[in-house]
Parts: sequence; C-alpha cells; structure tokens
Amino acid sequence: MFGAILAFSLLLGGGCSRTSPAARKEAYLESGKRYFQNGRYREAAIQFQNAIQIDGSIAEAHHQLAQCYVREQLWPDAYRELLRTIELDPKNMSAQLDLAEFLFRGRQFKAARENAALLFKENPDDVKALLLLATSDGELGDLKTAIQEAKQAVQIAGGGPTAHLTLGLLLEKAQQFKAGEQSLLKAVALDSRFLPARLGLGSFYERRRNFAAAEDQYRSAIELDRVNPVAWYALASLYVVEGNRDRAEQVLLEAKKSMPGDPNAYRLLGDFYLAGAESGKALSEFASLSEQHPDDLVVKRRYIQILIQDKQFDRALKANEEILWRNSHDPVALIAKGEVLNMQQKPGEAIPILERAVTGNPEIPEGHLLLGLSYFATGNLTRAEKELREAAELKPSMVDAQRNLASLALRKGDIRLLERSASAWVNYSPLEPKAYLLRGTARLKRGDIQEAQADLLNAIKLDSKNATAYARLGDLRLSEKRFAEAENLYEKALSCDPGEGEALQGLIGLFLAKKQAEKATARAEAQVAKVPGKSVFHFLLGEALLADHKTLEARTSLQRAVDLDPANPAALLLLAQVQEAVGQPDAAASTYERLIRLNAQDVRPYIGLGVLEERRGDWQKAEQLYQKALKIQADQASAANNLGYLLLEHGGDLNYALSLAQIARGGMPDSPNVADTLGWAYCKMGLYDSAISLLQEAVKKSPQNPTFHYHLGVVYRKVDKMALARTSFERALQLSPASQRAQEISQALEELSRAQ
Repeated sequence: MFGAILAFSLLLGGGCSRTSPAARKEAYLESGKRYFQNGRYREAAIQFQNAIQIDGSIAEAHHQLAQCYVREQLWPDAYRELLRTIELDPKNMSAQLDLAEFLFRGRQFKAARENAALLFKENPDDVKALLLLATSDGELGDLKTAIQEAKQAVQIAGGGPTAHLTLGLLLEKAQQFKAGEQSLLKAVALDSRFLPARLGLGSFYERRRNFAAAEDQYRSAIELDRVNPVAWYALASLYVVEGNRDRAEQVLLEAKKSMPGDPNAYRLLGDFYLAGAESGKALSEFASLSEQHPDDLVVKRRYIQILIQDKQFDRALKANEEILWRNSHDPVALIAKGEVLNMQQKPGEAIPILERAVTGNPEIPEGHLLLGLSYFATGNLTRAEKELREAAELKPSMVDAQRNLASLALRKGDIRLLERSASAWVNYSPLEPKAYLLRGTARLKRGDIQEAQADLLNAIKLDSKNATAYARLGDLRLSEKRFAEAENLYEKALSCDPGEGEALQGLIGLFLAKKQAEKATARAEAQVAKVPGKSVFHFLLGEALLADHKTLEARTSLQRAVDLDPANPAALLLLAQVQEAVGQPDAAASTYERLIRLNAQDVRPYIGLGVLEERRGDWQKAEQLYQKALKIQADQASAANNLGYLLLEHGGDLNYALSLAQIARGGMPDSPNVADTLGWAYCKMGLYDSAISLLQEAVKKSPQNPTFHYHLGVVYRKVDKMALARTSFERALQLSPASQRAQEISQALEELSRAQ
C-alpha cells in the first residue's frame, strides 16, 4: 500500500528578489499554500522544501509538506515530515491527529488508537479524535467499546453525519444490520450532499448484495459531485462485483473525460486494467498517460513496473532513468533499476545500486528484499540472510521475503530458520502448498514426525500432484521403518513427476539399505530410460551400480552425469573415487582439481585428493591439501585425522598432531581410524594407558586392519605385555605379509623371541 517515493528536490532559481532569508522563507510558505489550495501539490511541496532549507525548524512548513506528500501518496515521506512536525511542535494537535490517521491507514491500529486516545484525553470535545479511537477499536476487534465511542461522538457532534456514518459501519461490522442501515440513512438525511455518507450507505447495500440500491447511492454521489473520483470508482467496482466489466470500463472512461486533470481520476482506468490482469491494455493506458502527464511520478512508476513485468527491460530502464535524472537518490527508481538488473541476471551490478537505495531509505522493505536476492544470487549467503531478515522484519506479510528466507535456510541447512520462515509464509499464504512442504521438511529434519506429517499432508491436500511432498512423506515413512509405505510414496511421487530426483534418491537409498543392489540398479535404469537427460538420475544409477559391484559401468554412468551437469559436485566426487578404484589415479586427481576450481570452499575434494596423494606416496602434497581443508573448516574431522597421522608418521609436531587427533575424535567419535590416530599420538607421547584403550577399540571395530594390530603391539611391548605384543604383531603380519611394514614387524617378533 505504501510505496516509498521521494518528491522533487529541485530548487527554484528565481521567484523572490528579496535578500532577507526571513522574507524569502515567508514568500516560499505563502507560495506553497497557494499552490496547495489550487491542488498543485508537487509545486507546493517544492516551495515548502525551499522554506525548510532556509529554516529547518519551521513546524508549519514540515506539516504542510507532509500534507502535500499525503495528497501525492508519498507515504514514507509524509510519515517522516509528520514526525518532524511533532518533534518541533509537540502541541500541534492537527499534526498529531494527521499522524494518528496516517497510522490507521497503514493498518497500525494499536498505535493509531494510542495516539487518538491521548488526543481525546487532551480535548474531550475533539470528535475526530473520538471517531478515530472508535474505528481503531473496531479494527482491533473491540466492537462493543467502538460502538459506545461512536454513540458518544454522535452526542458530542449533535447528530453530525460523520458520527452517524462511523456508527453505522461499526454496527454493520457487529452484524447489527438493521440498526447500521438506520444510522447510515440518518447520516444521509442530515446532509444529503455529504458524499461519504452516500458512499458508505452504497457500500453497505453492496455488501448486503442489494446492488440496485447501491447503484442508486453511487449515482447520486456522482450527480452531487461529478469531479469526485471516489464516487466513480465505487460505481465501477460495483459493476465488477456484478460481473459486468464492460460497464465498469465505460464508467472509468467517463470519469477520465470528466476529470482530465485529476490524477486520482485519470489513473483509475489503468489501475482497473492492472487489477483485471489485462496487461496489454494497462501497458497501453499507462504509456499514454506517461506522455500526457510526464511529471506524474505515480503514473511513471506504474508504467515502469508494467514494462518490467512484461520483460521490456530496455524501455523500463529508459523510463526509469528519466526519474533518476531529476533525482539521482530517488529510492523507488533505484530499486526498480536493481530489480531489472536482477531479472537480467546481473546481480553483481544490482548490489551497489540497491545498497544506495537502502542506505538512504532503510525503512523500505522492497529494497532489502531485492538486495537480499542479489546477494543470494552471488553466493553471499550471510549478507543475503541479513537483508532478507530485514525485509521480513519491516513487513512480516511480505511473502517473497519469507519464501526466499526459507530457500536460503534450506541451502544452508539452517533448520531453525527454515521452520521459522516457512511458518511465517504459511501464516500469510495459508493456501500455498510449498510453504507447508518446507515447514514439513524442517520439522522432519528435527525429528518432529507428527507435525511434519501434518504439514506434508496439507501440501498434498492443496496440490495432489506435488511430487516433492510425496517424496518427503516417503522419507518420513522410511524414518519410521515403514518400508512398503515409503516405497509406494516414492513411486507415487515419480508418477506425478518422472523427473523428481528426491523420490528416486529415496527409492535407491531404500533398496540399498535393504541390501537389494540389483533391484536398485534396475529401478534407476528404468527411470533413466524415462528421463535420460537428468544428471542426478545417472548419478543415482552410478551409486546403485557401485553397490552392485559393477565398477566400470558405474564409472560410465557417473561420467554421463557429469557430462549432463559439469558442475554436479556429488557426481564429480564419486567419479573421482571410482576413477581411482579402477586404476586411473591421474584422472581421479584431475577430477578432484576440477571440483576445487568449481568451489574452492568445499573441503571434500581437498581431502579426497589428499588421500589419493598419500596412496601415491606424496605425503608432503597430501599434508598441504589437508591443511587447506582445515583452513576452510577448522573442525573438519577427516582432514584433522589424516593430517595428524601424517605428522605422527613423519616427525611432525607431536602436540599439534595430538590436538588434531582430538578434534577428529570430537567429530567422528565412532571411527576406528580416529581411535587409532589418537591412540598412536598418545603412544608417541608416552601416555601408554590412554593409548591401549583407544587402540583396542580400533582393533575391535576393524579387526582386519593390520596397522591397528601393529600399533597395539608396539604399545603392549612398551608396557612389557610381551605375549600380547607377540599376538598383535603376528596378526598384523598374517593380515598383510607383503606390506612395507612387514620387515619391521618380523624384526620386532625376532627381538621378542630373543628376549624370552
């Protein structure tokens, strides 16, 4: 409702030949008042701005400027000037009342009520304040109090039409229809030329579906004042409700002819086309209006927005530059430019422009939203989240902010943010299936099965073909080990959308968990045949083939996945592992390096390549790769474990190696490799008791690993448990008789024999 628009800040070069600032200030004030009385609000605003530049402490000038902005629908500017007026002159009751009415129009009913209550307390005879108090209470749901206050206003006003009008509408809201009609009729009877009463009575009849009576009142209002746009608009709206858009269009055409110079009248037809989704007519109408009224910023902005929606970006930018040429700081024009650049896939160019807009006007939620989207598109998730949160805080009902916050949270894996933003989305769009889907996803991830199920079922109820919702419900059933139901839901998802990747992923995961690799392979092959161009399907087929011990076929499928999507990180990572497994270490290294180039912040390819280099004997390069991974993520358990072990094996800093092993233990407490590394570190430092328990754990969890047996044998020997040491060494040699360490183990066994 409230678009943020800055008025012109052009200074008039002449207009006053006197040199005294006080005289020029008074001249500007008087000139502004004359313009205002003649309905020339733009020119009036310029004059009041000129007066304020001479003396910024003139409360009257700020108040007059606020009223200009209200007439021009420049709501944020009007609000700012009203606040400044009251700051300079707290006893200005007129400004206080304007502020209260402004808050009411902005649906800030609680704040409006508080202001109105204070004003009425100051002046118990102030009918306007009392009526505003009544309408605020009505909007807040306290109809009983609101009606009492309106009746009190009727008494104070001596039966004035405004009080009867307010009372009638409140009685209608309380479903006291007969009493409400009588009060509205009384308002008309008291002053038959009072248009708000006629229009109020007409709207009452319209809501009661008495269209003939409503039309009579609206036509009477037009006859009383043919240059009142509100009456024409009410009649046109009635015809729209009746389903007669042609008659509505004719009414608005007539209104435009009757009031060619009134912006509130000549804009009506274009707005009618916009509301009816007649974009072609709307574009033509606002293009014409923009030429006829080049100084009407409201028209210009609507024209620009229609051009943007129609993807006529060059024309939109050209029209927008006309506004920025007059005022380079105009926030709405800056935001519009940023919006176009985002739509043109140029978020990097949009960011500095949108930053200018929100820095100067931080109260505009649309600016923060678009800036957040720009940062999101460039991968700066931290700034994106900050801006999207700001937009949602400024305007909680802004669904776009909540929706994109939810998407960002999903990408980050921030379950709390996902649930919070999706919940807000549900509140403001209760019929949007994706909102329930995302909230259900969040609740499923944090283990709230009952609430997650309710959300997912709601998503399906609102959209019976929602494949992703069926897939997530399949995940839920899988978590409950209800395998048959999960399988049916995954299949249902794929029947709704053969390209639903999450559903096939769930199916393949289910089959592999049940050790049904052949079934997984067959199912993946069937879906690949249906949708051959989907990278993720070839990736899932590669996973199934690997589980089915068909490594070469898996490599082919994974290569196809990468060909279809060269930036598929999961496919590239698995392809590198398979390439190494089939004896192609150079190809594997090249694939890992490609992954690093695609995303230098992903630690996985550094670790994978490090392991590969270890196997190839280049432990120094492996060490560097693990260090890079830890620089990106200091608590990465695998990198910490592997680097710690290399330091232990190659004479590195023992204290650092121990700290790395402890980090790894914290991240992977059940890993036998980590238990071995930490135990070996304790052994190197002479802490044998601690070492023994960890190495025993490693051997128990992985009894076929010769290195674990060797390390345990070394520690047993250190604590003089020679029989146990011999058993461990013999087992290590038995498991790997041709290893590099075989000679060292044999020597240790000989030494044990001699010692006996």
